[in-house]
Amino acid sequence: MKIGLYFGSFNPIHVAHLIIANHILNETDIEKIWFVVSPQNPFKEEAGLLNEYHRLHLVKTAIENDTRMWASEIEFGLPKPSYTTNTLTYLNEKNPEHEFCIVMGSDSFQNLHKWKNAEVIIKNYEIYAYIRPGFAIENSINANLHIIEAPLLQLSATQIRKSLKEGKSIRYQVPDAVREEIEKGNYYKK
Repeated sequence: MKIGLYFGSFNPIHVAHLIIANHILNETDIEKIWFVVSPQNPFKEEAGLLNEYHRLHLVKTAIENDTRMWASEIEFGLPKPSYTTNTLTYLNEKNPEHEFCIVMGSDSFQNLHKWKNAEVIIKNYEIYAYIRPGFAIENSINANLHIIEAPLLQLSATQIRKSLKEGKSIRYQVPDAVREEIEKGNYYKK
């Protein structure tokens, strides 16, 4: 089975993530999307990150009725910070029956050459990059690249967290079930 690995902090997951995943499943040969919740991204500050198990729970809540999507905590048991190359190696060892590829935004694709063992990732994995405003895609690294023109929203987890701190509504920005869990857990208020 061809599985698209959608890596991220998902702090929190929002409807733009889900729209992109759905579009990729509808418009490409990827059969499933695994949301790989990263406990610690090497390019992001840990401060401000909701506990990884809470973020995983929010992803599971967001996709619970879609069998084409799965929430993965695979990186929780791997050394931190989370490096994609380590995760890919582990997944291939444990799941040789699957073909893994990477789903990322054009902003991440621009920085791919800076990732740990980037040349191994570029050589061995297909990359499905969706265009984000202000981040053109130039494939100067000769990746096996599929450019996806997914419907995009100007929506960010940073803005959602800011709204929550300010006591503003995040309705329609996250699935209702995710909003309810965030409110119940009093997440992102501090």
